[in-house]
Amino acid sequence: MNKVLKFVALFAVLPLFTMSFTMGYFADADAGSAVCGLELCSKIPGGRDAWLENRQMTTLVTPEPKPAEETVMDSGSVLKLSRANVPATIPLHHGFYDGGDVFFIITDSSDPTHAEIITKNYGWNVELAPSLANAPESALSDTYMFTNGIEGGGVHGYQSDVFTSTPAQPEKYSALTSHIHVTWTNDATPRILDSQAMILKAEENGEVLLTPLGVVLNMPHIVWPDGQMIVKEDKTLTDYTPYGGGQILDIDTEEMTVTFIAHRGWGPDGRTIYYIVTDATPSGPAGAMGVVDAPAISNLIASSAAVDLFQFKNGIVGSGPLGFQPGIASGALGDPNYSPMWRIFVIGWNDPTDAKLLETVGDIGAFSNAGKITIDIARPMNSDHIVNCPFIDPFQ
Repeated sequence: MNKVLKFVALFAVLPLFTMSFTMGYFADADAGSAVCGLELCSKIPGGRDAWLENRQMTTLVTPEPKPAEETVMDSGSVLKLSRANVPATIPLHHGFYDGGDVFFIITDSSDPTHAEIITKNYGWNVELAPSLANAPESALSDTYMFTNGIEGGGVHGYQSDVFTSTPAQPEKYSALTSHIHVTWTNDATPRILDSQAMILKAEENGEVLLTPLGVVLNMPHIVWPDGQMIVKEDKTLTDYTPYGGGQILDIDTEEMTVTFIAHRGWGPDGRTIYYIVTDATPSGPAGAMGVVDAPAISNLIASSAAVDLFQFKNGIVGSGPLGFQPGIASGALGDPNYSPMWRIFVIGWNDPTDAKLLETVGDIGAFSNAGKITIDIARPMNSDHIVNCPFIDPFQ
């Protein structure tokens, strides 16, 4: 009973805790590392308090204009954001599940060494996301990666990696994978092992050694035995391309590439970011976006392996997933709290006719304190809502 009460209490305070955490991105000026806009608070006369006061005044009264080619507001409160949706072609990797072929991408690593190795070998930036190491086991699947033996397309240059589940096993599948090294012993004769059963049998026979590592990789599946992600029928991209109907424009297993739609948004300090969408939970939002349903990632709801993404449900019309302005993330590439796994919060304007363009976490705090907006944790279908949205550079 006590455990139940503690769990209920956690969800009661989670929105407040999360808001205080994200506002804390700008706090603690005495530590000398707090950020106010685009510079350290310690470098601004008057420090954080002066910056917040000025930011609130300028945001509420006279928002700072953006260059015409970047952001344009027309007379009807419609945001015209250039390059709001762009194609991003990403290298495919080959793997196995139960003897069948899997094609997947690798977007993030909790470990810098693996991020560097994969980036170098495949010519695509695998981003560092240290917070993924904090993911609970219930949010992870296992992947076997070979460190010697037969050369091939695996992460370490040997045979293809072996998965323990695919999206065809939704209760087990997670794009977040714990990393298990497979090493052939000196007396063994290496051969292709294309299933978990074969690997465990080889271990039983003393042919391979299995070494679990504290490394988590984000490895979303694109094609798997008897299934694949949805390919969008209308491949014409505009700044207002809807999220529905799929997130992929093309899958090419011969050239080993997949082309996603990269969506534009804002990082915590207003920097431009792009992200793709690969999987989500619960099934309703996943189906609406045309991505994989991955129930296991709901176990990230109270984990520091997930961070907050704020989306808008009314106000200024724009390219966001709900048809309004793009979202604002509480972390971005290069930030110590960056993660591709996003806990979604929804912002609603109390008076939608009075909506302003918000671009930073500081903006959210200012308008919330002024009573202009309401912030709620998203719980579609009365379920915990997590989305796998890796941030990428689509122009690399």
